[in-house]
Amino acid sequence: MANSKYKPGGFGLAVKKARAGRGLFAKEDIPKGVCITEYFGRTLTEDEEYTSRSRYLFEVTPNKTIDGWNKRNTARYINHSCRPNCEVEIRKGRVWVMAKRNIKPGEELAYNYGKNYVESFIKPIGCRCAKCQPALHAANGARVKAKMKNGA
Repeated sequence: MANSKYKPGGFGLAVKKARAGRGLFAKEDIPKGVCITEYFGRTLTEDEEYTSRSRYLFEVTPNKTIDGWNKRNTARYINHSCRPNCEVEIRKGRVWVMAKRNIKPGEELAYNYGKNYVESFIKPIGCRCAKCQPALHAANGARVKAKMKNGA
């Protein structure tokens, strides 16, 4: 049987502090086009979709929304970026996170959450991705490099 495109590659990933709270970071090289992980969770009823206070809802189809709150769902830590290195593919009612380009160790994984989400939730507080706030990310990168250089 041929390997499925939608089988996560077992890559080393780490949840760490990020500009937007917690983020998911690559611990090793991830090649372009591979499946990194699956975004999974409990399927909500229609009533729950409108009453849930979860921050991890993902609309799979107009009739199916999942709540990715479970901490085993490490994909829930993938933040938004206006210049993402990942993209989401929905196949047979499941949500797969794919590498949009080669990803290096230490890079934060990110995908574009979509216009509706960005307009409703991110724009009012300001996007914190590297494209929108390069100075913040450059300053953070400089601190990391300085720590590595000094052996800290």
